[in-house]
Amino acid sequence: MRDADTASDLRIVKNVETQFFDYPASFKMRSGDVLPGFRLAYETHGQLNERKDNAVLLFHALTGSHHAAGFTERVEGVESLWNQECQIGWWNDFVGPGLALDTNRFFVICANYIGGCYGSTGPRSINPETGKAWGASFPHLKIADIVESQTLLLDHLGIDSLHAAVGNSVGGLLSLTMAILYPQRVKTVVPVASSVRTTLLQRTTTLEQIYAIENDPNFKGGDYYEGSPPNAGLALARMISHKTFISLKTLERRAADELRGPDDHFSWYQIDHPVESYMLHQGRKFVERFDANTYLRILEAWQRWDILAETGIESLDSALANCQHQNYLVFSISTDVCFYPDEQAKLAEALKSAGVNCIHITVHSDKGHDSFLLEPELFTPHLSYMLGRPG
Repeated sequence: MRDADTASDLRIVKNVETQFFDYPASFKMRSGDVLPGFRLAYETHGQLNERKDNAVLLFHALTGSHHAAGFTERVEGVESLWNQECQIGWWNDFVGPGLALDTNRFFVICANYIGGCYGSTGPRSINPETGKAWGASFPHLKIADIVESQTLLLDHLGIDSLHAAVGNSVGGLLSLTMAILYPQRVKTVVPVASSVRTTLLQRTTTLEQIYAIENDPNFKGGDYYEGSPPNAGLALARMISHKTFISLKTLERRAADELRGPDDHFSWYQIDHPVESYMLHQGRKFVERFDANTYLRILEAWQRWDILAETGIESLDSALANCQHQNYLVFSISTDVCFYPDEQAKLAEALKSAGVNCIHITVHSDKGHDSFLLEPELFTPHLSYMLGRPG
């Protein structure tokens, strides 16, 4: 989420049209289920050079979209979920001419995840076999499924090797999986505020969110599209997660301006503090732009993520031994409580132990995990340096 006083709204790169990649063949997922084809919504920035070796694949975070930069008024099939909050790219201050992902040099690709709700095939999409939304019948999702679907997009674009794979937060899990699953297709890897494993804290927080959604009476096991959506459960899930995305200092500062008043979410308890009002506002705002089934699918992919199980490699040492030609830039954020800095330190140590070139940078910020969205000045010099190195 962006600060209210951000300059992002003032520097809009251009109007950007969403593109679609339709994969017509059966797609077998790690669960064993098969999709009879799928669609990915994606956008690109910059130009692919003649050698097709200047592509950067950008993986978005948990509730992000393919819309990384510029302005997109609407996306086909997304309808009311694509509201004003979605229209300006989530990395608008990072992607563009002369920015960290310099589109004068690089061809930047960002795709909405399979299972998503922003134009890619997901639970809201129509199942061609039933003529109704997939709903509960949409398969369980793995991080490797998302990565594999995007390699098919790269094949479609004629890109054999990426200059870089960059991922923020949960997107960092994808950049690592991409680098290990397809080591010859990636030269530079940049996981931002991410991890090499699912931590105990993440498991408990994710379970709380799943429980909140599953126990909303409107959820109906995931088949709610012909009735009222499980907004109360989804809002509660967002409130549970939001406090890990920003520092307490930032939360207190933002909440200081939060308007308080009567609230119909409670019959007995009365809201009487700005922080309470602020957290409720975050939950309400989120349900206007996201789908509960998609949230569950991506949460589960994060919860079940196991880099070794998903790549079929016996040990992390063996996995990283295949990555010795790659260059890594690992970002930590000093006040991050979603992916603690210790997790990136462990990743950097494992990379160096395996003989992989790695730079580990700790960004000192008081904004917590969301610093990677809000403070381009802290990340851009390092990103520019790493992406500018010879492949």
